[in-house]
Amino acid sequence: MRMKEHFLVLLSVAVLLATGCTRKNAHSGRDDFSRILSKGEIDVLTVSGSMSYFIYKGEPRGYEYELLNSFAENYKLKVNIRPVENETKLMEMLLRGEGDLIACNIPISNEGKEKLLYCGREVINEQVLVQRANRGDTLLKDVTGLIGKEVWVIHDSKHYKRLVNLDNELGGGIHIRTIDKDTVSVEDLIEMVSKGKLAYTVSDADMAGLNKTYFQNLNIAMVVGHSQRSSWATGKDSPKLAAAIDKWFTENQNKAGYKKITKRYFEMSKLPGDEPAPVIGPGQISPYDSLFRRYAAKIPWDWRLLASVSYQESKFHTDLVSWAGATGLMGLMPRTAQAFGISEDMIFDPESNVRAAVDLIKRLNRSFSAIEDENERIKFILASYNAGSGHIYDAQALAEKYDKNAYLWSDVEEYLKLKSLQEYYNDPVCKQGYFRSGETVNYVRNVFERWIYYGEAVKN
Repeated sequence: MRMKEHFLVLLSVAVLLATGCTRKNAHSGRDDFSRILSKGEIDVLTVSGSMSYFIYKGEPRGYEYELLNSFAENYKLKVNIRPVENETKLMEMLLRGEGDLIACNIPISNEGKEKLLYCGREVINEQVLVQRANRGDTLLKDVTGLIGKEVWVIHDSKHYKRLVNLDNELGGGIHIRTIDKDTVSVEDLIEMVSKGKLAYTVSDADMAGLNKTYFQNLNIAMVVGHSQRSSWATGKDSPKLAAAIDKWFTENQNKAGYKKITKRYFEMSKLPGDEPAPVIGPGQISPYDSLFRRYAAKIPWDWRLLASVSYQESKFHTDLVSWAGATGLMGLMPRTAQAFGISEDMIFDPESNVRAAVDLIKRLNRSFSAIEDENERIKFILASYNAGSGHIYDAQALAEKYDKNAYLWSDVEEYLKLKSLQEYYNDPVCKQGYFRSGETVNYVRNVFERWIYYGEAVKN
């Protein structure tokens, strides 16, 4: 009996050891960089947002994403992106083995160092005052200038808490105003400052810098908050992956490719054309009117509407490339052009560019064929042409969920605007995640209004 009991104890220990080893080896195998290289894929956790990762015109974009993609290309790795609802869940999911890497800037803390290996570039971010810098505006240059001024922030945010502390440090006097609505983001407040609806708000410096490329009349020079270090992170059992990422950033941060990515997000203007294009002669809008006439007939569209799209995309410059890579006369993304048979060396050719754009519009017209009113359907097509149809489908799904008309642009536009907020872009009905809607909303309005203008200035 004793021998049997002894045997059972040994067997139990062996099973426990084997189970433990299996789990440990599986965990180590998942994280070991050599195994990632042999698999040819890296599983990445991130959050949706204008800085980190978003879908634009059907293609992944975002400053952190593009740096990650450049790192992955260096090692010939496929990137499997998994957007996570919020930053709190990033660490939880990484430690559960649901990803190899967190590729967005998370705060560096002593608590985090016990569980994570921080890696990549170390970002030192500060909170800054966002103020308008139009001609005639008086700029605040010191925090004491905030005394007696109204500063608007999101209720109970870190920016609100910093202003409360700053107000105490100054002995009071800052008029802190809060937005309690869950339909307003920090980027919305920045836009309101640019448009003169608010005088001041507070933002992280990197977010403010990115938004300055959309609203160039902003000043973001005055620091109001303490510095916060942040970086990417891997698990403690991924030292080789962390070392490879550190090495890549060290070797590449001063190279042209890295600087080009930074320039796209923090220097290149994102401002679209929004003014009517002057007609260049009697009955003529552009040098490409014959192309617009010929190919618009294939949709069928008014050729002046096609011309309005072209002006919005390129101001009729055939060699233009936008910050996001939209190319040529009709602002085609290279992958889209390729899908319609236009090779990379032909994308700048005006006729090829227009032909592929018309093929895309034809496809979008079929996608929204359930919208019977032609002008309404055109608005959905224009929005999809600019944003990618996935975001428009998301907004339609949200509109339907909240008992609005999913086939009426004014209703869908309302929910497209809400896709910059976590509560909405994390909704299960949304498949495309975060989206900054301002450009698309303006795009539809501007193209439509310019079409009307062309219709009055140039008879068919």
